[in-house]
Amino acid sequence: MGSASTPPLPECWGHRGASAAFPENTLASFEAAIRDGVEVVETDVHVSADGVLIMFHDPDLRRTTGSIGKIKERNWYGPDGMEHLRTLKQPAQSIPTFAETIALFMQPENRHVKLNVDVKIWADPERVFSLMHDTLASQLPDWETELAPRIILGLWHPKFLPYAKKYLPSCARLHIGASTSIARKYFWDEVDVFSINYGVLATVQGRAFRRDCLAAGKSFLVWTVNDPRHMLEATKWGAKAVLTDYPERWLRLREEMSRPGARDTMLANNGFLHMWTTPLLWVPAVPGIDVLVRYMIQKNAGSLDEVSALASAKDDAAAPVA
Repeated sequence: MGSASTPPLPECWGHRGASAAFPENTLASFEAAIRDGVEVVETDVHVSADGVLIMFHDPDLRRTTGSIGKIKERNWYGPDGMEHLRTLKQPAQSIPTFAETIALFMQPENRHVKLNVDVKIWADPERVFSLMHDTLASQLPDWETELAPRIILGLWHPKFLPYAKKYLPSCARLHIGASTSIARKYFWDEVDVFSINYGVLATVQGRAFRRDCLAAGKSFLVWTVNDPRHMLEATKWGAKAVLTDYPERWLRLREEMSRPGARDTMLANNGFLHMWTTPLLWVPAVPGIDVLVRYMIQKNAGSLDEVSALASAKDDAAAPVA
């Protein structure tokens, strides 16, 4: 799909699986994305009150299940446990645990696909990573060689770094965010891959960040991109991957570009004016995204500066867990 002079086309990462077609963050959604042909399935992880890792995006249950309560305050097991919940979106699905998800990815036919785990900022970092380690170690004695190379940990806040290194040192790490300033200040020396909001990367600051990433041998992917015109634009930028709710859409477009001569023609015909048809990409909106995300990160995970200093100290003292 690429040569020495032509960079490879961006990978396809399924956002919460194939979430446009199936209930997000469910085994059915993950399986559909794998069937579509994605290189990576992206999902999210939370911890229940009784210490079970579950694949779920929001901190509370209402939007996708209609149930009430925060995940960290609800038990997984029991008569009122979250194990009994089903998605509102059809076909109704249960919430998968991390253990069930790992079992899916260890099936022989799925071992070519990677798993990007977005570690939510509401989690206690030591608890979530120690539980992930224990789950992997109990299910797979050889997990560090059999599975760890296929797991990519997504981190929003620098306080998660030392715990990821301590408990899951063999897993790759990337920074997820909507601020190039946070990416530069807190993660530039820590990771080689950045998952950044598409609108942020479309700005002047985003263009500089993209250029600096490529110059430094780092890579970036864009989220969440569902418009084919934006997918083509991300290809022009040299993105490592497109994170999308519609994997089949990007895979079909990528296949078209793989035909002789098609890539240059399709990219040339994808003018920049289409960016102005999406209000969230307008200049006044993008700084608002940056401010909102920065506020949410610090509100739920603590001050970036204070916790970053503490994390660095813990990082120096932390030893990997066997």
